[in-house]
Amino acid sequence: MLTLFHPATGQVRVKGITTCPNGVLHAWLQEQLTQILALLPAPLELSPAQNRERWQHWQEGLQIAPSIGEDMPPLRLLLALDNLSGHHTPSFVMWLCEHGIMPLYTPLGGSWLNMSESIQRIIVRRALDGEHPSTPQQIIDWLEQTAEGWNADPTPFVWGGKRKRRRDRARDRRHALGGSGAYSRRVLRSHRTLVAQRQEA
Repeated sequence: MLTLFHPATGQVRVKGITTCPNGVLHAWLQEQLTQILALLPAPLELSPAQNRERWQHWQEGLQIAPSIGEDMPPLRLLLALDNLSGHHTPSFVMWLCEHGIMPLYTPLGGSWLNMSESIQRIIVRRALDGEHPSTPQQIIDWLEQTAEGWNADPTPFVWGGKRKRRRDRARDRRHALGGSGAYSRRVLRSHRTLVAQRQEA
């Protein structure tokens, strides 16, 4: 299931396929991204230096990033991709950059950072749980119909969830020691408190 997902709106674009060579993947992505770009507001008018700075801003800290030329088009879209070799094909990356799209690759073993996989699990579960499709085309039809139903009332995604809440609660139970990176799981009484207790005794 080819998938493009916009977390801020919850809108998803999917296409069921039986095989996924680069020619199929790239053609579909280019078609969908062209449609998305046509719906975006006109890009800001920036000087070449400002435009270059915007591209460079999103490359800070990246181990894999496309080369930035002197005459880059206005940056219009950020595209999160996993690290499949097909996503690094030079002709595809060049097409993205020529259209003002910055590819951002999730780290190896970090597919959980790609929310497209999250929406795929939701759609697959809704389409196929308890069902017994008899043909690949039936699976494709159900997946695409389920995506259409999702888009009728989409749910935006935000970073967080149960794992983040657990980490936040665990962090709240820690007490920093002397401004360092070390911490204690119980509150340490201050020196003044100890002195006052001794004086009272």
